Amino acid sequence: MTDHDLPLDFGDPAGLEALRNELRAWLAAHPLPKRRPDEAPAEFLHRWHRRLYSGGWVGLDVPEEYGGRGLTALHQVAVSDELGAGRAPGVPRIGYLAHALLEFASQEQRARLLPRMLAGDDVWCQGFSEPGAGSDLAGMSTYARRSDDGGHYLVNGQKLWTSYAQYSDYCLLLARTDRQAPAHSSITAFALPLDRAGVTVRPLKAANGDDEFCELFLDDVRIETAERIGAEGDGWSLAMTTVNYERNALDTGHLSKYGLLLERLRQEVRERGDGVPDGLVSAVGRCVVDYQVLVAHARRRTAERLAGRVAGPESSIDKLLMTRAEQRLYETALQVLPDELGRDGGAVYGEYLYSRAASVYGGTSQIQRNIIAKRLLRLPSAS
Repeated sequence: MTDHDLPLDFGDPAGLEALRNELRAWLAAHPLPKRRPDEAPAEFLHRWHRRLYSGGWVGLDVPEEYGGRGLTALHQVAVSDELGAGRAPGVPRIGYLAHALLEFASQEQRARLLPRMLAGDDVWCQGFSEPGAGSDLAGMSTYARRSDDGGHYLVNGQKLWTSYAQYSDYCLLLARTDRQAPAHSSITAFALPLDRAGVTVRPLKAANGDDEFCELFLDDVRIETAERIGAEGDGWSLAMTTVNYERNALDTGHLSKYGLLLERLRQEVRERGDGVPDGLVSAVGRCVVDYQVLVAHARRRTAERLAGRVAGPESSIDKLLMTRAEQRLYETALQVLPDELGRDGGAVYGEYLYSRAASVYGGTSQIQRNIIAKRLLRLPSAS
């Protein structure tokens, strides 16, 4: 593998190569801005989001009437791939939220919310996990009680691991609306403005120093019925749509980033020659295998999307593979590049620390294995 292997080959038709060339020219004319000394990572990424949108590189597979370009999943994959190969931050991770709104929101809600989401005029976060439930979404306790006249809800509860809530304008919130109904049919989704009275956001400092994750406290928060996404009880289906898109293998910008790091490791090992322990050479080889498996899955998922197949429980396989590949890659990188473990740590060290969260975000690895066992393999539950 070399830099020449990037961007990846997804069987691009001629029209897609023109799109890639257009993006390369745009990137050359609009180089990545520098992060300001007092600028938080999320603020920098939001500035990059708005610049990408101004060039037409956000929401390629979203219909034009909602601010996208009305193209295909393959076009979005190609853009992510090119950005990763160019060492630029990827397209903002809002595609899974946009697809949830496309499927469940009303026409009025789609027209009002989606264009501002894609443009970066409104920043969104996701209020799913809870302290007492974690990745077990059906076990949530946040409760939305509907008023007697049916015009609004009062919501009480707490969410956890809500990424960048402190910088967000809206939260796609899940809450239980019927405490007597079965768990999976009593969850409802809402588009919650985070400046609403009763909402408290508390950032959490991660091991790498970032404050990406937050706690979200909801105390008698009023949400209008018109802010509900879908019908009461649609929340579980909406959540599965969201997390299946979030877990799948179409974010090829990550794959390009992995490929570039792998080539760096190979060059380092090659230059050291016979002095490299066999175990370290084997570790790099395993990382290459992981990478090629992910690329194969990304190609298959792209073909499925183009054929009209929506993301399903198979995305849990992608999530597990991505977690294993990412964590093993950065563990190996720190062995090959020990200077990254200096007093302040280098870029690879920061990525290593972040990779530890891959076992948790988007649903824990244990939950992914349960999904595969129950929904794909149809194995019986333990008695």
